[in-house]
Amino acid sequence: MKLPREFYQRDGLTVARELIGKKLVTNLPEGLTSGLIVETEAYMGTIDAAAHSYRGKTERTKIFYGTGGFVYVYLIYGMHLCTNVVANVEDVPEAVLIRALEPVDGVELMKRRRGKNKLRELCSGPGKLSKALGVTKNFYGADLCGEEIFIETCRALPVTTTKRINVNYAGEAAEYLWRFVASNNAFLSI
Repeated sequence: MKLPREFYQRDGLTVARELIGKKLVTNLPEGLTSGLIVETEAYMGTIDAAAHSYRGKTERTKIFYGTGGFVYVYLIYGMHLCTNVVANVEDVPEAVLIRALEPVDGVELMKRRRGKNKLRELCSGPGKLSKALGVTKNFYGADLCGEEIFIETCRALPVTTTKRINVNYAGEAAEYLWRFVASNNAFLSI
């Protein structure tokens, strides 16, 4: 069952934790692909120096200021797209980075998109999972309650919290335990 808009209209920490064990799906002309969400990170807007929305609203971050349940996609290192879920209500700029998936549906299509054969390597990082699922820059602003990209309920998994990855620039915010992982899962980011 597809998650309703109300699921996303809560604080980013709650959404990030509760996305663990849900299934992220893309349904594109090329085929359907999906993966179980096993790793997320919360980015908490104006109270979080690691968040893109920390310094306020820009053309890039305007999606954060709408209601939860939409996709924020951005490019890192000039080559990798990262897929994020906008959380909370209008004018509360929070989001959740999807960091890793355990592949479920469309594995052969994921392998072709990634040029990899090992299941473990397909979605073990934010750029990897975006490519495996066929996410492009055009997904910026996509509705997670739509038909092209959405999240479904799946199963409950035990969750562990840690510090977020690669946010050393964020001062004390780098120490926040805002990364959520499915405990002992073999498909976490590497």
